[in-house]
Amino acid sequence: MDLPEEILAHIFSFLPLHDKCNAFTVCKAWSNTMTHPSSWKDTEVRCESGNSLPERFSDLLPLVRNLKLSMSLTDPANRKTGLCVLRQAVAGGEGQLEALSICCVGNPPLFYAGQDLQQGLVDILTNGSSLTVLDLRGVPFTLNDSFIRSVSMLCPALKSLYINNHSLVCGVNAETLRQALKCCPSLTVLGVFQASLSEDVLKDLMLPQRPALNKLELRCERSLKYTPPLCDQIWSEVKRRHPYLWVELELDHTLPELHVPGVLQPSIPVRCLRLLTWTLLLDEVHLVQRSYANTLEVLELQTPPSPELNSALVSLAKQCVKLREVHCFCVVSQEVITAFITHCPNLSKYTLKIYKEPHPWTCTKLK
Repeated sequence: MDLPEEILAHIFSFLPLHDKCNAFTVCKAWSNTMTHPSSWKDTEVRCESGNSLPERFSDLLPLVRNLKLSMSLTDPANRKTGLCVLRQAVAGGEGQLEALSICCVGNPPLFYAGQDLQQGLVDILTNGSSLTVLDLRGVPFTLNDSFIRSVSMLCPALKSLYINNHSLVCGVNAETLRQALKCCPSLTVLGVFQASLSEDVLKDLMLPQRPALNKLELRCERSLKYTPPLCDQIWSEVKRRHPYLWVELELDHTLPELHVPGVLQPSIPVRCLRLLTWTLLLDEVHLVQRSYANTLEVLELQTPPSPELNSALVSLAKQCVKLREVHCFCVVSQEVITAFITHCPNLSKYTLKIYKEPHPWTCTKLK
């Protein structure tokens, strides 16, 4: 059965560039469909082999509205190709690229700081940008203050900004984040290191002229030990100003254990909590049960197993009934699994094992 060109183009839009190249050669009808703007609205480009972009597709990159750029950092040629793709999508599209996600694969060269990519991105965006989404969670190097200030000034239409990547340290201070909020008045989704936050940043987010903050992703790692803790009162004020705020907390294994209680303030409207500390988390599980029972929807734990943990998880399951996902990467008892299935009616998937399995552990889907 022949599909209408619009539907076929929509299907093609989800293919990565390599598969779009293959689809282009199947038949004349598919070849014509590949020039339809909808085929390029959502496009993933992978720069992993050092090969240049197929010439016939260079002219179509300006049609891209949502670009996911994946590149290997091991070869400078891959980074050069990635920047070339981005330049064509931004400049050739006359600033109509709306969403950009950059993801780096493979091990970066020793001491690689990503300066070429950061400066290249700034140079490209100087040509004009209407980006509303910028996602840099997939880059492994430290994002610095100068880069974030430049990007925020060049992309004033940003609504979503993710800079909570998995670099070893936080390179963005609170004043830089405040400057980004001034430059991007429409930001409603923000992903940052918690070390970049301050009471002044949260107060800026509560200004009456700012739109409702929809989501706040916070990565908590060792840099937090150098910053003043945020008190529960300021979080209570944030929750009143933004009653529908979704907060995602990720506690990294580099976060000193003594700082964990200071992060888990009771008034934070936590919907998603990832405790990836590999430390004993009995007190934290009890705290989560008391503080986040009315909001928590996703819970992930990496902790040693124990009978006490099983008891704490059973108690948590009875309180946090809004949970949709729970993932515990240690062996638990059958009683724990039964408790979550019984008391959490919205549970759609879980990773709970009564025996050790080879890595990676499989997730059980209920819905």
